[in-house]
Amino acid sequence: MIVIDKRFKGPPTSGNGGYVCGRLSQFVDAPAITVRLLLPAPLDTELEVRETEGGVVLLDGGVVLAEARPSKVVLEPPTCPSYEEAEAASRRYRGFTSHWFPCCFVCGPDRSDGLHVFPGPVEGSERVACPWIPDVSVASAGGSVSPDFLWAVLDCPGSFTFPQPTGEAIVLGEFQVELFGDVSVGERCVLVAWQIASHGRKHHTATALFGESGACRALGLATFLTVPEQAWRQP
Repeated sequence: MIVIDKRFKGPPTSGNGGYVCGRLSQFVDAPAITVRLLLPAPLDTELEVRETEGGVVLLDGGVVLAEARPSKVVLEPPTCPSYEEAEAASRRYRGFTSHWFPCCFVCGPDRSDGLHVFPGPVEGSERVACPWIPDVSVASAGGSVSPDFLWAVLDCPGSFTFPQPTGEAIVLGEFQVELFGDVSVGERCVLVAWQIASHGRKHHTATALFGESGACRALGLATFLTVPEQAWRQP
């Protein structure tokens, strides 16, 4: 069983997509994992994780919310901008003026206890970037950042690599992540994201997480869906 604490919401009544994927990924023994989100994961609810022939599924009362399986990420990391360049890009974060989920645990500007991932456009580039310094609240028992939070910070930047649709929200549909190394609490990290392709309401993006040394610590490939915004608002 797992429970998605209300602190880790993305939309008002469900878990942040990347965080939910990260929690489920820990039940699959593989270096790279793909998670497909089928329905929003409710908050503060006991959810069942069940093994399948190809991986695991997440269930709420018998209803499948997500599926996870081993996979392989085929992606070369981009050049990492400097920390100062990432800081400058973050000041141009469009979410400061318009955000579909301003209370998102990862990228919501209204969260004092969030991860403060605010990606903005890199000058002279089609990519977005931001700095990220993890604090002790995301540490595992061993002292490094817990993998579920690495999945979380790899999620949201991709949704800012394409124009915000009018009257629609952007939600995560599928996420493929490979982790390469630990990230320490207090480490000055840089997140970089870019769009790969767009097909109607589907947007395919990539995100890379770089550690303070400049080494790539994680890569993510995401499929985002645009959905009617009203359907995701607090009832």
